[in-house]
Amino acid sequence: MAAPMRRSMLSCFCRASSVYKQSQHPKYTGTASKQNISTILQDETLCGSTISISGWVKSVRQHKDNVFLHISDGSGPKHLQIIASTQNLPESVTFASCVRVQGELKESPARGQSVELVADSISLLGACDNTTFPFGARHKHSAEYCRDFLHLRPKTDSFASLLRLRSAATAAFHSYFQKEGYLYVQTPILTSNDCEGGGEVFAAEPAYGIKESAADSGSDSEVSQESQDGKKHFFSNPAFLTVSGQLHLEAVASAVSKVYNFGPTFRAENSRGRHHLSEFYMVEAEVAFLHSLDQLIQIMEDMVQETCQQILTHHQAELDFYLQRLGTQKHKEFLERVVRSPFARLTYTEAVQLLEKHNHRFKHQVKWGDDLKKEHEKYLTQEMGDVPVFVTDFPAELKPFYAKANQDDKTVAAVDLLVPGVGELIGGSLREDDLDLLTCRLRPLGIEEQYRWYTELCQFGSSPHGGFGLGFERYLQFILATPNIKDTVPFPRWSRHCQL
Repeated sequence: MAAPMRRSMLSCFCRASSVYKQSQHPKYTGTASKQNISTILQDETLCGSTISISGWVKSVRQHKDNVFLHISDGSGPKHLQIIASTQNLPESVTFASCVRVQGELKESPARGQSVELVADSISLLGACDNTTFPFGARHKHSAEYCRDFLHLRPKTDSFASLLRLRSAATAAFHSYFQKEGYLYVQTPILTSNDCEGGGEVFAAEPAYGIKESAADSGSDSEVSQESQDGKKHFFSNPAFLTVSGQLHLEAVASAVSKVYNFGPTFRAENSRGRHHLSEFYMVEAEVAFLHSLDQLIQIMEDMVQETCQQILTHHQAELDFYLQRLGTQKHKEFLERVVRSPFARLTYTEAVQLLEKHNHRFKHQVKWGDDLKKEHEKYLTQEMGDVPVFVTDFPAELKPFYAKANQDDKTVAAVDLLVPGVGELIGGSLREDDLDLLTCRLRPLGIEEQYRWYTELCQFGSSPHGGFGLGFERYLQFILATPNIKDTVPFPRWSRHCQL
C-alpha cells in the first residue's frame, strides 16, 4: 500500500475514534483540565471567569434555598466552597461523593477563603454510600482506626496531607543530591548479598516452584542446576529482597565518585514497634575520596538541614495544616531550630559514659561494647538539648565488616545520627579499602567467596570512600512529629501484616 494512502486511512481512523469517544462517553471532554483547586485558590486572575472543577465532597450544608459544598481534589490542604441552589444539586450528592462542578468563580465575602464557586451545574461522577463509609464528615478518627482501612485512608484530609508532604520530601532529597552533583543509581531489588550481615532477609523464590520452559528442557539450563547448598534455586544461588543498595552503590562510586539511591528495602524483623516496618524506603549515598569521618558527617548534616529547609520554605501551608491536624503546631519551631543550629557530637565512649551515670533510668543497662537501644538513643538527644546528635567511633564488633578500622584497633570510623523522638535516623561509615584487613574480616564469617566481587573493588583502583543510609519513613516521623511509622507510608507492611 502506498505511503500517502496509509497516512490517509490512519487519519480517518483517528478522527473516527475521536468521534466515537465523544458520542459514546458523555463524560469525555477531549482534554484534561490543567486547573486544580490549589492553583485556583492562588490565582487571583481567575476571579470572574467560568471554570469547571472535579473533586470529592468534604461537607454539605444547607441554608434556606442554597446549599454550600466544600470539595477537594487532593491538590492541597484547602477546600473550594461551592454555592448552589437546591434545585441544581442532585439528591445523591453526599459527603465523600465525587462530583464535577461548573460555574463562575467569584470573590468570597466569608473569612478564610478568597474565592468561591457559584455553581451553574453539578454532575455526580461517583456516589458514596454514607451508611457503610467508615469515615464521618465531622468526626476525628484516630490513626489506629484509619489503619484498618488502608485503601480508603487517603480520603481523610490528614493522611492526604501526609502524602503530599511525603512527595515533597522525596523531591527535596532528589533536589539536594542533584544540586551537589550526585549520580542517581537504581540498585537491584533482588540480590545475593546481605550487606548488613544480620540475616534478617526475605528469600526470593518462585511461589509454586521452578517450572522449566520448553526451551530449557534437555539443555544445560542454569535453572535446573543445584547450587552449593544442595537446593534448586531460580537463580542457581539463594536470592533475597535487598536490605540495602550500599554495596552496589560502592561499586558504582568506584568509577563515578558520587552516587545515591532512593528505593525500597526489606527487613524480616519480627517487630511491631512504632519505628519499624518490613518494607521501607532508604536514601543512600556513597562518596569517593573521603579521608575523614568529619567529611561524611558534614554531608549528612547538610542533607538533613537543606531538605528540612525546603519543606519549611516551599510547603509551609501544608506543614501547618498537617501539624494542626495532629495537634503538634509547636513542632515547627523545633524544625526551625534544626535547620539553624549545628548538630551535637559524641563519641560512642562518651555516650556510654553519660548513659552509665543514669543506668537506673533504663530498662536495659548499658556498658562499653553494648549496642545502644532505642531508649538510650532518645535519652542522649534529650541530654544534649533536644537536638540531633552524631555518635561516632563504635566498637568494631557492633558494625558490619565493611566499616573502616580506626588506629586504636578497637573501634571503627562509623557514625549514627540520632534525632529526638525517633532515635537512629542515619547510619554511615568510612568503608574499609585495605584488601588484607577486609579479607581477614570476611574469612571468619565464612563469606569470603560470596563477597569476592566486593574485595575486587579494593584490588582494581580503590579509593578512600564512605557513605550512609537514611530511613525515609523515620525522617518523615522526625520532621512531621508522626508518632507511628505506619502512618507515614500509604500501605505499611510489618510482622504478620501485609494487606492489599
